[in-house]
Amino acid sequence: MDLANRNVVYLGGFGGIGQQCVQELLQRQLKSLAIFDLMENDKILRTWQQSYPQTDIFYHKVDITKKSDIEAAYKATSEHLDGHIDVVVNGMGLMNDRHIELTIEINLLGVIHSTLTALEYMSKPKGGQGGLIVNISSVAGLQPTPLMAIYSAAKTGVTTFTRAMANPFYFSHSGIGFITICPGFTNTALLDDIDNKTTFTYRTPMHDIFPMVKRQNANDCARNLIKCIEEGHNGDVLMLELGEITKVDIPELWKPQLEQ
Repeated sequence: MDLANRNVVYLGGFGGIGQQCVQELLQRQLKSLAIFDLMENDKILRTWQQSYPQTDIFYHKVDITKKSDIEAAYKATSEHLDGHIDVVVNGMGLMNDRHIELTIEINLLGVIHSTLTALEYMSKPKGGQGGLIVNISSVAGLQPTPLMAIYSAAKTGVTTFTRAMANPFYFSHSGIGFITICPGFTNTALLDDIDNKTTFTYRTPMHDIFPMVKRQNANDCARNLIKCIEEGHNGDVLMLELGEITKVDIPELWKPQLEQ
């Protein structure tokens, strides 16, 4: 997708990877950029607005755990943009298994509610023009990550949900493509203080391995994420690991047996 003159909604735009993604997006000469986040970073927002005056950049406060916040933000954004949204990036996240409900609410339920709400404004049968929804999962959403079992479960849900939404029948109906992004270990605050975020409080050999895992920087991850938006296709599951993009082919493990 050519991002020039597009209207984009980015959830989590003031986060670690989110800030870098927004910076990359703004270099694509967007028409408008709506940032949904819990807390406004007024300093960064003003800097972006001054540096990219040709793009209409604005913020909506969204508590991703509240469906009413999500619906209100999309409604206001749709009115601001005269009803047309081209791209949505669901990038809010929390990695802390000591907060079970919050981990599920932010990482999975929030993505689901945001996606289904966005469909109301983007789907062609609803009067929209189609577009693209990008849901950020994780490598923990590709295979079990025992150290963070709750986070891994939530991200696995994001991967499966997004793949299901990319079904060709849905795509032909709505005109909306879906891409799943699975970043590897990335240098952001998400990985800080890991000993106080694990599923269990006792130490395991996994705790000793964790600091040794290679990490990519947020700039490389963001650059590749935007490249995925520009070059990806409906149904793609794309792993962003150490500055590289790898398309993940998930095998079909079950097929329904039909009555004869």
